[in-house]
Amino acid sequence: QVQLVESGGGLVQPGGSLRLSCAASGRTFSGYGMGWFRQAPGKERELVAAIYWSGGSTYYTDSVKGRFTISRDNAKNTVYLQMNSLKPEDTAVYYCATGPRVSITGRLRGDYWGQGTQVTVSS
Repeated sequence: QVQLVESGGGLVQPGGSLRLSCAASGRTFSGYGMGWFRQAPGKERELVAAIYWSGGSTYYTDSVKGRFTISRDNAKNTVYLQMNSLKPEDTAVYYCATGPRVSITGRLRGDYWGQGTQVTVSS
């Protein structure tokens, strides 16, 4: 079993920054990566960013490129999502997930999920 615990969400003004953390414990899978998904009210869940333990390759959805950075601390089994220049449209519940890479572009399938953390961007 895999446990994922997220932290770092909250309320921030447009243009502000937040850093999300996801600590993983339990069983690990060779070749898996970790990613951040988000789901806004009335919208489908979307993959925001992913990072792979082997090689450190990353994936970003177009809307966050240049603003968000995903990184990892292998020793702590923790993944971070640094979010800068936040916009109201970034408001969503953000979920950490781990799973296999499913596309050449680096998309990740979430097989195990955290509980989610709310990010609200509003003035």
